[in-house]
Amino acid sequence: MPVEFIGYIGANHSSEIHPPKGPVLDTDYVEKIAKAHDAGGFDRALVAFGSTSPESILIVQHAASVTEKLGFMIAHRPGFTAPTIAARQLATLDHFSKGRVAVHIITGGSDDEMKKDGDHLTKAERYARTSEYLDIVRQEWSSDRPFDYEGDYYNVVQAFGAVKPLQKPQIPIYFGGSSDEAIPVAGKHADIFALWGETQAQVRETISRVRAAAAKHGRQVKFSLSLRPVIADTEEAAWKRADDIVARTIELRKAAGLQTEGHAPPNVGAQRLLQAAAQGHRVDKRLWTGVAAVTGASGNSTGLVGTPEQVAEGLLDYYDLGVSTFLIRGFDPLEDAVAYGRDLIPLVRKLVAERDARPVAAAG
Repeated sequence: MPVEFIGYIGANHSSEIHPPKGPVLDTDYVEKIAKAHDAGGFDRALVAFGSTSPESILIVQHAASVTEKLGFMIAHRPGFTAPTIAARQLATLDHFSKGRVAVHIITGGSDDEMKKDGDHLTKAERYARTSEYLDIVRQEWSSDRPFDYEGDYYNVVQAFGAVKPLQKPQIPIYFGGSSDEAIPVAGKHADIFALWGETQAQVRETISRVRAAAAKHGRQVKFSLSLRPVIADTEEAAWKRADDIVARTIELRKAAGLQTEGHAPPNVGAQRLLQAAAQGHRVDKRLWTGVAAVTGASGNSTGLVGTPEQVAEGLLDYYDLGVSTFLIRGFDPLEDAVAYGRDLIPLVRKLVAERDARPVAAAG
């Protein structure tokens, strides 16, 4: 099956090893990194959502205007915008971007962060609301006549979206969340289920759970895996770079008064990454958990380390488990995006094409 690569567009040049400098929203940087992904052969780029960050849909609107082929994965938190309005916003942007929009549904795992936007529901309530939200969004995108919807969280009467997505049948829906509350909602609504960079055993287990949940609705789901590749000309140089990244992360976190150990994150995804980190800094062939261990696995924080050929081999191990999309971003965001486009993405596409061709050749 074809493999898809997703990069990452931040609002400014920052990461675990680069403290933010300059404006919170650096429009020049957004343009530069969007163009780097476009030139590097990425299929899409993620724009994240946070309770204090610049707004993701608007960043994508601008990034789309300065790129030609690059698609976008818009992180979106249900519950803060009416689902009817969000559906029309996304459908409108799909037209302006010429069909380059996807939405990544992030229900939210931290109660404290959700409260910053005035949301005081429990996690179980948030996922139940997300399911209703997506029911309505999909109907806005597909219904050719006004519809009513009455649930526990939404009650719309004669709702109708005059603007439909340019993409058919609809805008792709990515979905994140590893808790018991999340999996049934993913099974009902996700087109692509997004995992963080877990061990092969963890990924195999989650894929099985999501497939079973989707089968109850007669659906099939694709899978995405998020990783932070650290590549260099030699394996030794790559691991030295990984060690330097951990050291720099610890240094900056201590300077900022942040924890570097003893983390107890509330969301299940981070807890699963810390379970992997407890097995050591290097798990499976080359899954690297060093940054996850010192940051409390706050977001996408595990990686693969080695030469481009070795990292490509590691990605193919996950491909064999059923992962067809890789979200990759670096700790040096712009420089790594360029390197991935030059050294890693073409290699993985070539290896996947060769692997997929083998059964056909054997049958002939």
